[in-house]
Amino acid sequence: MILIITKKNDISTLEVMKWLNRMDKPYIVIQEDEVFEIRILEKRLYLESQRNVFFIDDISSVWYRRGGIQFVRKQYDNLSVNIHMNEAQHWLEDYVMNALESKKHISKQRNSHVNKLLVLEKAQNAGLDVPAFYLAKNTEDVTPGKTITKSITGNVILECIDSESDGIMYTSVIDEKESDDFFISFFQEKIEKDFEIRSFYLDGRIWSMAIFSQNDEQTKTDFRKYNTENPNRNVPYKLPDHIEEKMIELMQVLDLNCGSLDFIKTGDTYYFLEVNPVGQFGNISFDCNYMLEKEIADYL
Repeated sequence: MILIITKKNDISTLEVMKWLNRMDKPYIVIQEDEVFEIRILEKRLYLESQRNVFFIDDISSVWYRRGGIQFVRKQYDNLSVNIHMNEAQHWLEDYVMNALESKKHISKQRNSHVNKLLVLEKAQNAGLDVPAFYLAKNTEDVTPGKTITKSITGNVILECIDSESDGIMYTSVIDEKESDDFFISFFQEKIEKDFEIRSFYLDGRIWSMAIFSQNDEQTKTDFRKYNTENPNRNVPYKLPDHIEEKMIELMQVLDLNCGSLDFIKTGDTYYFLEVNPVGQFGNISFDCNYMLEKEIADYL
């Protein structure tokens, strides 16, 4: 039995499920609104929610897409007992998560978020080129027009930033200096690119796509500012072997067996930007005819 941990209406999950159905592979889907209680029957642990119930030892493989498993925490009237039992429940939950993640898996809930700053340092250690970066609380050392800034958080979406809409924090070029100090922020050298590359990584295999975003003012700094009226040209791309070898080394160091990695190419140099363990891959799959959803279903 395959266990899929995801969020509602995730398109990539739905596409993988179609392939699993075609392959006659049984699966269970857990969504973010479920809360599980850990139970035991004849020495076998099982999880039960309002929608699903399954024995841990019946699960053969796990795909962590997004969301996460949530557990019921029992509360006790006596404060000392409650503190003790809270810790006991924590370690039981920890045991269950370890049991699931020790199975054949694609991604893990525990490391689905990575520290972008540490990733850049580890990428450098793996031999990948990384644009010069630093942290600062002001723009004293910023060169306007030649420095970019972007969020160091994993989630760049500001939900309900006003009463009617969410907001997205894109990569931006610093055009002028600020007079006041601010919260410590991330700055990086702006690299004039030939084109961008997004790669999908799965257990040592890599599929890449070149994104020709540099000729559109809307997408030249951040291709995620999609131009739906005049979309960027996206084509299959093969990174040099020595770059792919360093990517594999980086992913192994990060203990990630799946993720989306972003690069920019300038001349003969490939600059690593970031990795997202649960990044989007549907556009790579569709535009390049890679059928990545089938590859995931096959792996599981």
